[in-house]
Amino acid sequence: MANQLHLPHTLPYTVLLIVPTGIGAAIGGYAGDAIPVARAISQICHRLITHPNVLNGAQLYWSSPNIYYVEGYGLDQFASGSWGLQPVHQNRIGLILDAAIEEELRLRHLQAAEATRATLGLNIKDYIITDAPLNVELRLAESGASWGTIGNPDSLLRAAEKLITQAKVEAIAIVARFPDETDSQALENYRHGEGVDYLAGAEAVISHLIVRHFKIPAAHAPALNPLPIDPNISPRAAAEELGYTFLPCVLVGLSRAPQFIIPTNSDSIPASIPPESIWANQVDALIVPATACGGSGILSLSNGKTKIIAVSDNQTAIQVTPESLGISVITVRSYLEALGVLVAHRGGISVESLYPSLSFLQEYI
Repeated sequence: MANQLHLPHTLPYTVLLIVPTGIGAAIGGYAGDAIPVARAISQICHRLITHPNVLNGAQLYWSSPNIYYVEGYGLDQFASGSWGLQPVHQNRIGLILDAAIEEELRLRHLQAAEATRATLGLNIKDYIITDAPLNVELRLAESGASWGTIGNPDSLLRAAEKLITQAKVEAIAIVARFPDETDSQALENYRHGEGVDYLAGAEAVISHLIVRHFKIPAAHAPALNPLPIDPNISPRAAAEELGYTFLPCVLVGLSRAPQFIIPTNSDSIPASIPPESIWANQVDALIVPATACGGSGILSLSNGKTKIIAVSDNQTAIQVTPESLGISVITVRSYLEALGVLVAHRGGISVESLYPSLSFLQEYI
């Protein structure tokens, strides 16, 4: 990793960056708008682990050798210590297309996949069309978070199983036909930089199903008709206005997504593991929005040695604070300040020593 040679530590410094999906995060709640945060963090650590919601920017993406793309369910299993991560050079990717996608829109997605093979050299083996429409429905919770349902999950699982067993793929990209909510107020708000990504919660349901069932990397891109042109689109939402498909970023992410290591005894790390594998007890720091601390992965890592950094500027539609959960964190205002905390922590420097006033030591009784 050429850009990491200047790091002084012999032990790899590992950071986990989480911005939960579908909760209207001010940064990371739009189309790839958390990629600059991930890029900045990757410059000051050896290994950055994050998830599709952070790195997916529709037709825009940014790949780096030390950034690991891990689907949300797999990330929770990793954080709990149940699964490990095995970095790879390349995955063979299979593509699942929802039978509900119209012929022209399906062709657009196939052409996007062909383009990534021809221009980026991705190893996409085959595609399959589900034997029934997936029938995705979108929902908004009272909290404001988005979620959704799949009417035919068995059709999705049958398609994935065929790609895995017959085409021998190692990662799966899914494109499901989503409802065109062109008159939705939630969509209008999102396009103008407010509210919640109406699609994100349902996308997470789809990818979670594949990862939980088959234990391989997976990610989803929705199939939608292009929206009418709007000169006032928010810059944070603009990546989704560029064309007919959101698929390229998913294929790029899955191309090097680490495989999962599943111990036969889930209570312990296997005795014989590759030296480059990554486990939860190696995560030095975790960065999360300050109002979104209730996720499974965050709660798992809060019980260990991981330094948790909560970013208050990254407001969300929910209010689950570390204080309400009794989690010990370092609260910072911005991701810029979080970068400073990471540098100090990596260098073995107490953050308190960087402030102009320093409290006296107290006698422990």
